[in-house]
Amino acid sequence: MLKAAEKVLATGGIEEFTVAAVADHAGMSVGTIYRRFENKEQLLHAVKAEMLDQLETAVTQALAEAEPSLKGVTTAFTEAVAHTFGEHNKIFPELLSGQRAEGVELGLRSLAKIQDALVEAAEPYREGVHEEALRFAARSITGSCVHRAATCQVWPDGLTWTAWADETAEMALAYLTSPRI
Repeated sequence: MLKAAEKVLATGGIEEFTVAAVADHAGMSVGTIYRRFENKEQLLHAVKAEMLDQLETAVTQALAEAEPSLKGVTTAFTEAVAHTFGEHNKIFPELLSGQRAEGVELGLRSLAKIQDALVEAAEPYREGVHEEALRFAARSITGSCVHRAATCQVWPDGLTWTAWADETAEMALAYLTSPRI
């Protein structure tokens, strides 16, 4: 059901995102969806929660498998965020527009979790790097990724998501390792 909702959102946008369209795409009745979700907004909220869960899982896994260095964890974090947004780049802009308060709160909690995960993973390698700088880098990477997902259809940069992640990780590392005045 959620995969069908993602597909409808990705192909038709929010304008064509209806319970009937999701039901049709999922091969089920509208009533089946209404037994699980009260309305279209609840279904949309569930899609957003699923995307954010995928983001958290991807970041957690990438950091656990990262090369043991500041560069390794920063690159793994950036690649995981980019990969998740890249996989769903047609969906994230729709999920980010016109959010209700609980949707915003859900997103902020998820972003705080992945930021905390980066700080924790970088702890053994952050000699001379303040925690605030790591948090700033995490927010900058994520914010840049959100911006790219929201605008890449109308303002393409010619990069693949992998190339974008590599460039962004290098920029974050340059910031993190630069001498502070």
